[in-house]
Amino acid sequence: MSRSAREYDESDIRVRPSRRGSRPRTKDRPKHEGAVTARVVSVDRGRWRTIVEEGTGSERAVTAMRARELGRSPIVPGDLVGLVGDISGRDGSLARIVRIQERSSFLRRSADDDDPTERPLVANVDLMVMVTAVADPEPRGGMIDRCLVAAYVAGIDALLVLTKTDLRSPDSFLTAYAPLGLEHLRTRRETPEEAARSGHPGSPGIIGLEDLRERLSGRVSVLIGHSGVGKSTLLNALVPGTDRAIGVVNDVTGRGRHTSSSALAMPLPEDDGWVIDTPGVRSFGLGHVDPEELLEAFTDLAELAESCPRGCTHLEDAPDCALDSQVEGGGAGTAGPARLRSYRRLATTLRKNDPWEL
Repeated sequence: MSRSAREYDESDIRVRPSRRGSRPRTKDRPKHEGAVTARVVSVDRGRWRTIVEEGTGSERAVTAMRARELGRSPIVPGDLVGLVGDISGRDGSLARIVRIQERSSFLRRSADDDDPTERPLVANVDLMVMVTAVADPEPRGGMIDRCLVAAYVAGIDALLVLTKTDLRSPDSFLTAYAPLGLEHLRTRRETPEEAARSGHPGSPGIIGLEDLRERLSGRVSVLIGHSGVGKSTLLNALVPGTDRAIGVVNDVTGRGRHTSSSALAMPLPEDDGWVIDTPGVRSFGLGHVDPEELLEAFTDLAELAESCPRGCTHLEDAPDCALDSQVEGGGAGTAGPARLRSYRRLATTLRKNDPWEL
């Protein structure tokens, strides 16, 4: 009898086993009342390094993974999270992050101004420390302006730290930020004579470090700056033993080489403050910022813009824009032309999605 004429029975039917479990699905997520609070200090390839029992004297580092119920929710250094599972911190142990506590602040950036994808940086910080060198590499006001906008949108304070002031006076560079009342500090390496007097001639210290330490005390701060500006040098001095890699500046491009590859939160010694180091950045996109918020972030220009006609865009081609006459007039307390140019470049970019290089 041919196969086509044969009668089939149940042995000819193959049933694939179901891949789904037998447990009924539910929309109710577990509450995890017993979750332990921890602070996220670093992220590496789908694993989060956290600190448990912060401030108790029994702190320990615990590695954790993200629980499935959190989906793709971003978890960044500075986040306070809830852990369950093995929180012993022993080698090979792995806990689960089941909850992200409400954030007091959330600092973000985008790759470019025309990129709407947000890149979360850090959470729960209350101070942004913008580190820039006055020489080698040359300071870039555009980067500082962008950081100030991001800090304004995130609702955090800002501090400008000028490094390598032994190479050049920062006075002319600071002129553009004088109307803002932007708090700033100056730092430099000790001279050989100063190092000899301070008792460590073979390892010069940093003048201005104690002032910076005082400003960071009791706060959660994030350090941001281009590669090569001295950010890692400051971190290594603030938190001895950190050993963040120190980069050099390319003689041809004048830019620093990326050294730190990921953000890292560190407790300040003998203090209840934290400082978060971020990788050296070459761009700080503001694609997540509403163009209407931009002028509010330039507080010095926003005050002058109150004299503009209704509906003024404040761009270069805006008719009767009061910013032109008032900035050119150079009245006391007014912003300078460099600040106006920076605002207009950013405003044009955000409105037209036309990225420009820092």
